[in-house]
Amino acid sequence: MFRATIKNLSIILIALLSSCSSSTEKSEVEDVPQKIVSISGATTEVLCVLGLQKEIVGVDVTSTYPETIAALPRVGHNRNMSSEAIIALKPTMVVGTDENVKPELIEQLKSAHIHVMLFSLQQSVEGSKQLIKMMADSLGKTESAQVVINAIDDDLKQKVQLALKPKVLFIYARGAGTMMVAGNNTPANTMIQLAGGENAVNDFEDFKPLTPESLLKANPDVILMFTSGLESLGGMEGLLKVPGVAMTNAGKNKQVIEMDGQLLTGFGPRVGKAIVQLSTKLNELKTN
Repeated sequence: MFRATIKNLSIILIALLSSCSSSTEKSEVEDVPQKIVSISGATTEVLCVLGLQKEIVGVDVTSTYPETIAALPRVGHNRNMSSEAIIALKPTMVVGTDENVKPELIEQLKSAHIHVMLFSLQQSVEGSKQLIKMMADSLGKTESAQVVINAIDDDLKQKVQLALKPKVLFIYARGAGTMMVAGNNTPANTMIQLAGGENAVNDFEDFKPLTPESLLKANPDVILMFTSGLESLGGMEGLLKVPGVAMTNAGKNKQVIEMDGQLLTGFGPRVGKAIVQLSTKLNELKTN
């Protein structure tokens, strides 16, 4: 009987130890609430679609969607962002893309014991999907990633197939004093092509200042702008007063498309919607 009792006690002890072990393992994998500062509009959108919006305590100026994000503190733009503004929010984590983030900012945040997660974002549909997958894997939301990716594919099914490729000129404006046109290897160029259009200027990389000569040479069928950029010029009337614009096919026919900047060139989870919207607008316009 003594041996039987010892055996029973051993079984009970093993069961108790197993229970404690399972409990410990479970607590280690359970989601721990974070205080996140997002320094990219794209990563902000991904965080939200992955169900982490409540954990965001601050964002950069490019984070404009969803609209409820507007109530959060702003920490600046990634090109001139200060660590003080971020550290003041006492985050446990900073999430963003690696584009234009200064190395010294990263070092300052790490010195403050803040976990920094920066992801690469290629300007393509596949790049958007990869960002979603990488963030989901890193944040313990792997199962949610495929749902978001499937939604992008569903959106793209609504893309309008254009009969002809209109020549589209993207103009970035912050008032009449700051106007640039987008060449190759720019987000705007990529979106124009994905929507079925042709960039009216393709003989240079990045951006160049807008000039009357370059406008007449490009002679676009359509001018594409951020809504904020067109507003900074005083709308359509102000745009037509810019030297050279009224002499282009786009100016003569008043063929101008305006879109939200973050939607058009953010390459976040709404990339499919952006392509559909641009292709639809291009299809609705008359071109020479």
